[in-house]
Amino acid sequence: MIVNKPPGLSTLHDRSDPFNLLDLAREYHPDAQVCHRLDKETSGVLVLARNPEAYRHLALQFQNRTVDKVYQAVCDGLHDFNETIVDRPLKKSADGIVRIHREGQPAQTVFSTIAVYRMHTLVSCRPITGRMHQIRVHLASKGAPITGDTVYGGKPFYLSSVKRHFNFGKEGIEEPLMKRLALHAFSIRFEDRAGSPVTIEAPLPKDMRALIRQLEANR
Repeated sequence: MIVNKPPGLSTLHDRSDPFNLLDLAREYHPDAQVCHRLDKETSGVLVLARNPEAYRHLALQFQNRTVDKVYQAVCDGLHDFNETIVDRPLKKSADGIVRIHREGQPAQTVFSTIAVYRMHTLVSCRPITGRMHQIRVHLASKGAPITGDTVYGGKPFYLSSVKRHFNFGKEGIEEPLMKRLALHAFSIRFEDRAGSPVTIEAPLPKDMRALIRQLEANR
């Protein structure tokens, strides 16, 4: 069972929110299990198994790192990534923040630039491993934090930064165009139980499409 997870929905149980993807899936398939996770504010393709046999089949592929996942991220700054490999270990701190640490777990991500705008870059991100916040931390380590990812140095995107004579309205207060980090799980590739390759792409959500549209219009 493959879904395009919207931003703001937790993959698993979240004490601050009664709704999560796994519980919703189990309303349709009581034995459903999540095969991997996305952060609550990250949108995109997510695979769930409908029975234990399917879960074991895909879990083995994740273990052997034969599942190919591709994310897309809008990053602050101008960057020329060409199959750039970041190989830096990650460790979760007591405060929940993930940091590069020599005693952390091995982590590798491959980055390639898709498009460059005036002050931002659209990047393809291919994680080889699947550590918590891996893409976010590895991009930040290259001086390319994800737009809107204030935890790891990203800045919110405001239309006034690219539009001349921007109208702030009566209140004089401007909200960010995206109210989350600009990260989307774009595609996943794995083998089904018959051994045939399966590739699924998830369209970008409305908020990220709007951001890219503004970046393209104001190069």
